[in-house]
Amino acid sequence: MLQYVIWDVDPEIFHIGSFSVRWYGLLFALGFLIGMQIMTHIFKKENKPVADTDSLLIYMVVATILGARLGHFLFYEPDVLFKNPLEVILPPYRGLASHGATVGILIGLWLYSRRQSSRATGQTFLWVTDRITITVALAGACIRFGNLMNSEIVGRPTDVPWAFVFINNPEYEKIPRHPAQLYESLSCLVVFVLLLWFWNRYKERTPRGSMLGIFLIWIFTLRFLYEYLKENQVAFENNMALNMGQILSIPAVLLGVYFLIRSYQNPVVLPSPERPKKVRS
Repeated sequence: MLQYVIWDVDPEIFHIGSFSVRWYGLLFALGFLIGMQIMTHIFKKENKPVADTDSLLIYMVVATILGARLGHFLFYEPDVLFKNPLEVILPPYRGLASHGATVGILIGLWLYSRRQSSRATGQTFLWVTDRITITVALAGACIRFGNLMNSEIVGRPTDVPWAFVFINNPEYEKIPRHPAQLYESLSCLVVFVLLLWFWNRYKERTPRGSMLGIFLIWIFTLRFLYEYLKENQVAFENNMALNMGQILSIPAVLLGVYFLIRSYQNPVVLPSPERPKKVRS
């Protein structure tokens, strides 16, 4: 039986002068790079213009970072946002909120789909969002593992045998805690496999909005539950019945239920292949 995990991993891989490469940044970038390859595969399988994945990547990167940064300051540090809004885009880029990233991605994909609508490529908002959930789930697994490498977003004290002692975080040093980052990372990995299997089975017959619904329900239901095992991120949450992460997860789950129900009320009907006409002799 495990006697706790002593976690003393250095968050920095290497540095050259003042420039450093950290595990978190590498994993963050890796999520986008692998996601790009997955989307390229999906576009090929469903006969969509592969060149569009370059544009889609730009939309996703900008929407994710801006949404996550704005979400962090809006939900957790609104006073900083209103006093110094430039801090959203200035380094050191501390603070990224997954709920904000979700909103940002949905808005970014809506803008992307509007651009595609005039080109008759079939990349509607729900077509794109369904498939992008596969890559977002994988990116979420990478990012949460990056949080583990940073010894941040830690869980509450516990005596379970798989508890982690975060040596490199002086605020929580020498106290065994739930590895909440690992819980969320593994949960994202599970839904990544589920969504990839779901798409691989149905492809163009995938009910529009079904994968988005599954993703939102899975991720944010578990996020709501995991918050009971995590330390609050900001002090004002200590006096709340539900913390900010839980409050923001409720509408996300409800939105997922809406999309899932809607997807099966409006099934995809593919055109029947034309039969060859008989030639009269």
